Amino acid sequence: MAILAMASAAAAGGLTDIAGIRVGHAVDARRPTGVTVVLIDGGAVAGVDVRGSAPGTRETDLLAPTNLVERIHALVLAGGSAFGLDAAGGVMRYLDEKGIGHPTAVGPVPIVPAAIIFDLGVGDPKIRPDAALGYRAAQSASADPVAEGSVGAGAGATVGKLLGFDRATRGGLGSASRRLADGRRVAALAVVNAVGNVVDPDSGAIVAGARAGSGWADLERALVEADRAPLPVPFNTTLVVVATDAALTKAQATKLAQMAHDGLARAVRPAHTMYDGDLVFALATGARSEPVELTVLGALAANAVAEAIVRGCRLASSLPGIPAASEVTASQSQE
Repeated sequence: MAILAMASAAAAGGLTDIAGIRVGHAVDARRPTGVTVVLIDGGAVAGVDVRGSAPGTRETDLLAPTNLVERIHALVLAGGSAFGLDAAGGVMRYLDEKGIGHPTAVGPVPIVPAAIIFDLGVGDPKIRPDAALGYRAAQSASADPVAEGSVGAGAGATVGKLLGFDRATRGGLGSASRRLADGRRVAALAVVNAVGNVVDPDSGAIVAGARAGSGWADLERALVEADRAPLPVPFNTTLVVVATDAALTKAQATKLAQMAHDGLARAVRPAHTMYDGDLVFALATGARSEPVELTVLGALAANAVAEAIVRGCRLASSLPGIPAASEVTASQSQE
């Protein structure tokens, strides 16, 4: 089945299909920009793989398999470029009030890695996610189906900026999940703010990206023609969270994050550029303790990531001067 046909939340599932994971969003509608928080009841083993060359992150070194802390308690994704990392402080305050954190001699310390997208080109760049917005997102977290589109960290997202911001379309936030034959699950959430086009991996059709007239620009050709010229491509990054109820070590979680990047590369073209901060976080709750074949888990995670990216763009709404992908495709169908 083509990814584009998977439009309903019921069909796609999402990150909250993993028991113990809750997702919350908060948006500052003045710009817009926002925060998405992933809370993990009981914590989770985590890994990360950063492949874009312009990342903005917090506490990612802690996730290396060689480092001490085994479990994290939340993840924060935010707009606002590096300013948006402040949102993690609000999530730490929320968890601290509930006594949740890594045990120490002086009390629990919440472990909250974070990553940001650069969305300061949308509206007033002085309006940025802060600790208060992060706290609100944590308060709103629930195990309900994940709200998608122009929500949370995806509120200010755009895609297809390789040919300039004036030809971009709206990005967004999407989620999807897969179920293994034995009942275990792997799921993904993606915030899509890419320099490149977003495509349906099954058909190769462009879903969102750089506009050319009433349709889409051929970015492969544009890259060939621009290979000796500076590319005007600020304001990018795709952030991904994959989660599973399988029991994994930190090394295995890191490998899961690496494999999940395949889904990002299938759905975003080009991906992992010098102008993106593309990364994947991986979470393993360990609710199912039986051994798992990591190759199968990683392959399904990549599929869920690709679907989540497509959904995030297809479900996004427009802003003045930045149309939603659905408006561009509707225009094409009327010609």
